Order: sequence, then structure tokens, then C-alpha cells
Amino acid sequence: MLKLYFFFIYLMCRVRAGTEEGCLAFTGLSISSALTGTDLKVKLMLYTRQNQNCAETLRSTGSRYLNVTKKTILIVHGYRPTGSPPIWIQKAVHLLLSVEDINIIIVDWNRGATTLLYHRASSNTKKVAEFLKTFIDKMLADGASLDSVYMIGISLGAHISGFVGQMYNGKLGRITGLGYREALGHIDFYANGGTDQPGCPQTIFSGSQYFKCDHQRSVFLFLSSLKERCNITAYPCDTYRDYRNSKCASCEAFQPMPCPVLGYYADKWKSYLTLKNPPVTKVFFDTSDEEPFCLYHYLVDIITWNKNIRRGSLIIKLTDQAGNTAESKINHEVATFQQYNQASLIAGFDQDFEKIARISLAFSTGSVIGPKHKLRILQMRLRSITNPERPQLCRYDLVLLENTEIIFKPIPCQNMQT
Repeated sequence: MLKLYFFFIYLMCRVRAGTEEGCLAFTGLSISSALTGTDLKVKLMLYTRQNQNCAETLRSTGSRYLNVTKKTILIVHGYRPTGSPPIWIQKAVHLLLSVEDINIIIVDWNRGATTLLYHRASSNTKKVAEFLKTFIDKMLADGASLDSVYMIGISLGAHISGFVGQMYNGKLGRITGLGYREALGHIDFYANGGTDQPGCPQTIFSGSQYFKCDHQRSVFLFLSSLKERCNITAYPCDTYRDYRNSKCASCEAFQPMPCPVLGYYADKWKSYLTLKNPPVTKVFFDTSDEEPFCLYHYLVDIITWNKNIRRGSLIIKLTDQAGNTAESKINHEVATFQQYNQASLIAGFDQDFEKIARISLAFSTGSVIGPKHKLRILQMRLRSITNPERPQLCRYDLVLLENTEIIFKPIPCQNMQT
């Protein structure tokens, strides 16, 4: 069984429920229901390519649209402190059905998840899991296989999915869960380290988005993977700091496959992940602040010839032959440049330039007072880790005056220290 987990906390959001006559709608509740609490009631909503705009109520496997010989994805929402339906459900249904002919079952347990008391919702999770096991057992009796059952859980929905998986002794085909710090699955994805997400408010004065934005990002990252506009590549590493310090740019363990990608298509790495001992892989990646969230990663290798150690950060800009420019602030932590030692810094850009015409560099120590320093670069190399087959670009003998941008044309690399 392949389990995929993303680290975010809980999710609260809203969805536009179906309104066509005769169509099953997701349960919509109000804040008054949250104040009083709700008794648990589970509702199953089936979508297929034959009824993707109008959910069918599932009370048993005797259904007009359910085909148990196909893959079945059960999507389980989480804690709902305001009672409003999740905004992402219809988008998830349409995107999943656009890439594969499958059954999608939305598990609506809003009555039971809606409460201001988190522990009250949490206490209902095992009951929901037991309900789902009873339903899956009926599917199995009608000819379904456990390997074809895939559960996607958000927040407490991830707990529910895990409980169901446990009831089947880890034999479900796949589980994707959102919302836990510790490594639990065959592969655990940590976006931007797993905490603050780019583009999300940093202060409580931003209102409800301060509480929701980071948590919602896990869902939107997964949905973005279904659009296939770009792949979000993730890198196996022990810690986010090691990843940011360019210690984990290799994916040799997966060769001849490339580095794993986030989201729906991560199961392509299943055979590699399940054979590991122990079968747990932590992967890290950075994103941009808006959809499709992809960054294209490069390593910038710098060898300096300053006699004294320099500490600071670099800003790098790439310009293609058409004049388009992408900028990356590289190495969030201050880098150390020591004479004749190579410093490797990771840089992410939200645009992918196949042919780079110009590069600009700027060096800063972060000091606002005192003398300006120079960074004397003996060799600089730019190499793509997103597209490692591309030629490496270099420049030799550069002097960077602090806080002053220098622009140059790169040249193909000669032999350089690796």
C-alpha cells in the first residue's frame, strides 16, 4: 500500500454544493450548529464520468453508476468549525475525473465534524471509519479489490483514512493524508518545510486568511498536480535545513526514475518506496506563492578567492533570449564563502528558461552600517537540477561589490571542481 502524506495542520474552507434538482448536495450547516454541536451522520456522494455534475446517494453498492471493477477514490474532509462545505470538492471531482475513469465517493460527515470543540469532532473519527469499512466490505463482496481502493483524507479525514487502512492491515491500494508533522507514510512531502507557505498572511491582522491559508495550501497543491501544467519535484532529505543548504539535490536512490513528484502521480514511485527498509522517505520542496506553485531549481556553485571569510546572501536573476527575467533569492540562511572552497546554493525560479542569455548577481551581508564588502568570485557554475541534462553555465573572475548588481553573459563550463 502506498501512503502519501503532506504536512499541514487543519483545513477549513467552503464549497458550492450541487443545486440541480434531484442531485445530492453536501450538507451545509451554520455557525449556530457549531455552537450547539451536531450528532454524527455520514452521507456518501458518488460521482463518475456519467454523473460528474450530479451526485448520487450511496446507501449500498446497488447503484446506477458505481462500477466496483474500477478504481474507487474516497475523499474524506476534516474538522468543520463553522459548518460550511469545503470549497474544493467540486474542483477535486472534476479534475480527478478528467484524468481517470474512476468512482469518486465524497464522504460527507459534516454532521459530526461541525463543532467549536475539536475533541468532539475527533471523537467521531473512528465511528466514521467503521461506517466506511462496512461500505467497503460490501464493495468487496460485489467484486471490488482492496488494491483499487484509494482514500484521500484532509485534517481529521486523514485520521479516518488511516483508521480504515489499519482495519484492512495496510492492504488498501493507497492513502493520501494531509495534516501531520511526523513521517507516517511510504513518502511524506513537506512543502516549504511544512509550516509557513509563501503568499499567505504573516500576521493575525489579515483576518481569517491568517488561519486558513497555510492549511488550505495542501489541498491546492494536490489539485494543481492534476492539471499537469508542471511537476512539483521533491527531494529526499533528512531535514529542511539540509535541503535548503543544497545537501540533497541527488535522487540516485530512484534511478533510472527522476526525483519524486508531488500529488496524484506520486504512485509511479511505489515500487522504489515500498522496498526501502524502513519504507519511509521524507522529501522537501519549495513552491511559488500562487498556482501552479512550481519552482525550477538550480544549484549555484561559487568558489571565492577572498583572503577573509565572507558571510552573506546572493540574489540571482536569469534572463532568456527574449528578454524575460526570473529572480530568486537563494539560500534563506546566510552562506559562508571561504577562499578556494566551493559553496553550493539552491535557487528556485517560477519560470523555466531553456536557454539563458544573461545572469545577474548581487551580494549582501545584510548590514546597513559599516563598510561595503566585496565578494571575489573565482568560478561560478549554474546547473539545473530540475533538468540535469541541460548544459551547465559558468563565469570566471567576477568581483561583486556589496548591494551592487552585476550582469554578465554566461559561457559553457570548463572543468570545474564538483
